[in-house]
Amino acid sequence: MRLNSENLAAFFKEQLSSWEQARDNYKALENVIVKEVSVGGFPFKVQFNPARIVSSSAKVDKKSIKERRCFLCSENRPQVQRGLDFVYEKDRENPYTVLINPFPIFPKHLTIPMVAHKDQLIGGRMGAMLSLAKELQDFTLFYNGPKCGASAPDHFHFQAGNRGFLPMEQQISVLDRESIFKRDHTSVWAVKTVFNGLFAIESKEIDLANQLFEKVFSVLPVKEGEPEPMVNILCWYNNGQYTILLYVRERHRPSHYFASGHSNILLSPASVDLGGVFITPLEKDFNKLNDILIKEILDQICISKEENRQIINKIKTLV
Repeated sequence: MRLNSENLAAFFKEQLSSWEQARDNYKALENVIVKEVSVGGFPFKVQFNPARIVSSSAKVDKKSIKERRCFLCSENRPQVQRGLDFVYEKDRENPYTVLINPFPIFPKHLTIPMVAHKDQLIGGRMGAMLSLAKELQDFTLFYNGPKCGASAPDHFHFQAGNRGFLPMEQQISVLDRESIFKRDHTSVWAVKTVFNGLFAIESKEIDLANQLFEKVFSVLPVKEGEPEPMVNILCWYNNGQYTILLYVRERHRPSHYFASGHSNILLSPASVDLGGVFITPLEKDFNKLNDILIKEILDQICISKEENRQIINKIKTLV
C-alpha cells in the first residue's frame, strides 16, 4: 500500500491493534514524566522514557553492528510489523517503507527505512527527505547521522514524529540569528544562541532547498576516516515553506555517557534531543539533568564557536 495522508491514520490504528508490544509502549507514553529546563532562554523538555533504553544504550561500533541482524531489513522485522510504500520520484530505484516505531518518543512516531540495506549517509538524499516532509505535513522529519544518535548506522533511514512536539518548531523563529543568504522566499542563516553549529534553510521551492542544503553540506568538516560530516537534521513543510535545520556535530556522545558512578548519564543525544526534548531512559538521569548539565552536553557534542564562524564564512562564498 502506498503512503498518503488518508491511509496513514488507518495504518497506525491497525498496527497498534495487532501489535501488542507497540501498543503497550504507546500506551506507556501516557505516563512518561516530563519537566522543563530553560537553557539560555530555550525551553528544553526532559522526558523520562524507560522504553528508550534500547536506543540510548545501543552498541554502534563496527563489531557489534556486524554481529547482529539488521532490524530494519524486511526479513528481520517482526512478522506483525507492516509498512506503507514511499517512492521519491527522482530516485525511484531506492524506495522506502514507512513503519511505526515500536519504541516511541512521539505520540505518533514513524521510522522510514530504505528498502535496500545501504549505509546511513545523507549526501544526495535530502530530496527524498523534503518530499517526505511535504507528504507528511503533520510530522517533523528527522535524520541522525551514523555517529550522531542513529541506532542503525548500517541501514539508511529517516524518522518522523507528529508536529508540535519539539520546542524547536516554535522557537526557531525567535532565536537570535545571523543571515547568510536571502533572496525572494529563500534564506540561509545561523543560530547565534544556545546551539553552536545550527544552520537553517527555508524555501518555498523544494529544488532550491535541496540545492542549498547540498552547498552547505559540502563545506562542513569531515573527520579523518569518516565518509561524511557528523550531522543531525530536522525538516518540515508548513504553509508552503520547507524548513531544514542542520546541526553540525563534534562528538557522538558526551563524556557523561562514559563516566562512572554518580557522574554517569545514559544519554546519547540525537535529533530529538537537539530539537529540545532530552530523552532519559533512567530515572536517576531524569532527576539529575539541569540547565548546567544540558549546557555541558551541548557544548561537548556541538562544534566550537570558531568552527561555526569558519563554516559561515565558507557558506557565504558559495551562496
